Amino acid sequence: MHRAPLLPLLSLLAALQSATAAPDPKTPLPPPTNTASATWCRFVPERCDDFAWENDLMAFRAYGPAILKTGGSEGSGIDCWFIIDRWYDGAAHGLSYHIDRGEGHDPYHTGASRGCGGLGIWKDGKMIVSGPYKEWKIISREPDKSVFELTYDYDLDGTPVHEVKRVTIELGKRLFRVDSTFSQGGKPADLDIAVGITTHDGKAAANLNPGQGWMACWEKIAGHGVGTGVAIDPGKLKSMTEIKSAAKDASHALLVTHTDATGTVTYYAGQAWEGAGEITTPAAWEAYLAAWPRH
Repeated sequence: MHRAPLLPLLSLLAALQSATAAPDPKTPLPPPTNTASATWCRFVPERCDDFAWENDLMAFRAYGPAILKTGGSEGSGIDCWFIIDRWYDGAAHGLSYHIDRGEGHDPYHTGASRGCGGLGIWKDGKMIVSGPYKEWKIISREPDKSVFELTYDYDLDGTPVHEVKRVTIELGKRLFRVDSTFSQGGKPADLDIAVGITTHDGKAAANLNPGQGWMACWEKIAGHGVGTGVAIDPGKLKSMTEIKSAAKDASHALLVTHTDATGTVTYYAGQAWEGAGEITTPAAWEAYLAAWPRH
């Protein structure tokens, strides 16, 4: 991702989404209006209840309740964005964020997959996933760190399971932290939990390192290399594998962990975009994951 500072995420997303006649792809972006790098998270009701978060290096979104009305396949997967501050200013100029003008864009597909670090309950070798998040809550939003929570509901063989997913994103870091707490009947749930990274139906090359507690994918998307990854304390890892499926959005690099005494699992997920010029090879991305502190 470009080093330029980010504006509050998706503040003009509705205008971007509605732009149907894009200008010439060579049309430059407007100059940045913000000069201070910061983290950010925000509820986006104007774009189907998305909840989005970002820092100076990366951006993500989760799908909310209104997405169900569109008839799409989106659920609880986490979507990556390769975009920067001026894309939001660009809305006023009718610039589509699907066109890369050299500073980032949005070509990543999530759909029904886990995207980058989405999860599900793991039972009998299968993933049980929820729909979009039900509720959101911002815990704190500061320049150096933002924290928020999303809630999800599952049906586990007729038994309701509730998840509170707390996400922490910090300035200058390519991975965000997830602390997901599961409960059944108001008590901590004793569950296996699977965390996934989509391989986009096998287009991405997956590398799994259970000994060090990381898994990585690398693929070309719209001409640039894209790395996605998950890191976890190896001591909390039960297994790690690549799932290959003929079904759309069902192929993943996958790890399985287990809830602790409080019903919680903790891991880190994130991405790198070659177009930013910082992490440009699979080896560099894997080295970043390997060096990530897990505790």
